[in-house]
Amino acid sequence: MTPVLFIHGLWLHSTSWQPWLGLFGEQGYQVSAPGWPGELDTVEAARATPEGVAGHGIDDVVEHYAAIIAELPELPILIGHSFGGMVAQKLLGQDRARAAIAIDAAQIKGVLPLPLSALRSTTPVFKNPANRNRAVSLTSEEFRYAFGNAIPAEESDELYERWTVPAPGKPLFEAAAANFNPHSAAKVDTANEARGPLLLITGGKDHTVPEAVTRATLKQYRHSDAVTDFLEFPDRGHSLVVDHGWREVADACLSWLKSQEL
Repeated sequence: MTPVLFIHGLWLHSTSWQPWLGLFGEQGYQVSAPGWPGELDTVEAARATPEGVAGHGIDDVVEHYAAIIAELPELPILIGHSFGGMVAQKLLGQDRARAAIAIDAAQIKGVLPLPLSALRSTTPVFKNPANRNRAVSLTSEEFRYAFGNAIPAEESDELYERWTVPAPGKPLFEAAAANFNPHSAAKVDTANEARGPLLLITGGKDHTVPEAVTRATLKQYRHSDAVTDFLEFPDRGHSLVVDHGWREVADACLSWLKSQEL
């Protein structure tokens, strides 16, 4: 069975992948969705002990998942959302995966567009420089803007109550400074010719990672002949992996994997 490893982003707990695990497991994949370093096993526990994830940066997360991959019987397919999408791209560029799907992935080094909505979505972290080494929570209103703007307010509030957890601020600070740091942790080997195929997925109404960011990410791969595909869901926001329309996105991922004979 081909392993599929799901990697979440900031503010969503790893258990938010549960519907995806069920679907991909039914399709014959060996599925897992381990949390970030320091993340406890349940939403309730993660909320109660936010200090567990505080201070972890991009490289910490990448090495955490690399160690998990090293224990698998074969290289996995990676499916990542938001910062999980960036982590998936880094691991794919390091030849630690057979393929990767990056959904509304955080901007990598070299991506220049920084739309106002993305700045507003990350204000809860950047409003205090000390948040670099802290874990930061969103309010339901902040979640509504950053994740749930394309779904009914009631659903956004429900998702907030069900899945949100405190997230480390450090990855956002690292990504924000990426283009000024030659050794940035947000750097991805986009020129790797030998890597497996990559699918970049964007939500056309995403406030946190707007379409312009994902299209700019696609351009970063122009120097590699390895497969790099792009798929847009025009009416979807950043909640697209956990809201009522998750199955449409998941089915598109399965179809793409089948087209790549994976």
